[in-house]
Amino acid sequence: MNPELFKDSTAGGLVKVGRGKTAYWAFVPNPLPPRLSLDLPLLQTLSKADRALGELAGIGRTIANPHLLIRPFIRKEAVLSSRIEGTQADIADLYAYEAGQPALPGMAPRPPESDVREVLNYVHALEYGLERLHTLPVSLRLFRELHALLMKGVRGEKMTPGEFRRSQNWIGRPGCTLNEADYVPPPPDQLLDILSRFEAYIHHEHDYPPLIRLALIHYQFEAIHPFLDGNGRIGRLLISLLLADWELLSQPLLYLSAYFNRHRNAYYDLLMAVSQRGAWKEWVQFFLSGIAEQARETIDKIRKLQDLQAAWYDRLSQARKSALLLRLVEQLFITPFITISQAQRILDITYPAAQRNIEKLVQAGILEQVDKSSYGKTFIARAILSVLEEDAIA
Repeated sequence: MNPELFKDSTAGGLVKVGRGKTAYWAFVPNPLPPRLSLDLPLLQTLSKADRALGELAGIGRTIANPHLLIRPFIRKEAVLSSRIEGTQADIADLYAYEAGQPALPGMAPRPPESDVREVLNYVHALEYGLERLHTLPVSLRLFRELHALLMKGVRGEKMTPGEFRRSQNWIGRPGCTLNEADYVPPPPDQLLDILSRFEAYIHHEHDYPPLIRLALIHYQFEAIHPFLDGNGRIGRLLISLLLADWELLSQPLLYLSAYFNRHRNAYYDLLMAVSQRGAWKEWVQFFLSGIAEQARETIDKIRKLQDLQAAWYDRLSQARKSALLLRLVEQLFITPFITISQAQRILDITYPAAQRNIEKLVQAGILEQVDKSSYGKTFIARAILSVLEEDAIA
């Protein structure tokens, strides 16, 4: 790590670790909060973010069955947060894997199973975290629990899952050494003290507005880099948990990984700029713009999914189809992949009856078969998947 790049930073300072040829520099972030001038451009961006988030919260309160939308949005977040770290799985791969389906004809080849497992672990960690908030505040203990779930059975599972690091890690090009790294986070012997101050700040409520505090907290977690692996995903997951824990949203519907993925270079550059030269204002501006952009995108997706659901209900009602079909359609918004056996379990009917209901949805243009097998057929509501796969243009 080049100490010259960090000499003017107001966000922290460098410490020299070790002696002689093995010595290296590490960055120790200052405790939060920093001094931040809330000038007019920043306040305008904050206002836009607050308004967009408020509109999303209002929509969340009006959703009759929010579980139908929360589940797919969590999976979208898991896909994109994991993609930032290099996985290639998309949301169709995740849904197919959860449904126990192999690579299906008519779909792109599935990425390695290890990639899909990483994404699914993120889903499990986020769902666990949202539920755990009922019994445990956002805390160091919760970070460790989430990390253990994230690393279970995937690459990084040997990197002490569920434990803060006891050795030095660093960020840089593949194969670089400590002294060649772009960034070296705090040394292990200072880590617990830094984390304790970080945890205390999370529960402090009296400095900046919540969305600005959220930006500060996300930077600080990434700067601390407390685990040997998985820090980026835990740091982004923390944003979702704090939005829920601080009751900024009535339902957990906002996820920033889509924005960070679209602006990946700016995301990393601005985090580094805080460490190197204390560029807090630029980072916070970027983060707040992401809140506003993603809130608007989520609102658009919710409306599209609601319109699609209403159109299908109307189509089936006019054709005087049974209430069983409406229940089946509702299930498709939880997972757009379905088999006849799954429909049988959902509706608690015989296999032939389930098959007839699936066939009616195929005839109505809601489902299509994605494989050619005569047994164990898999069907997909492609229109739902298309809405979820849409990304805003950067």
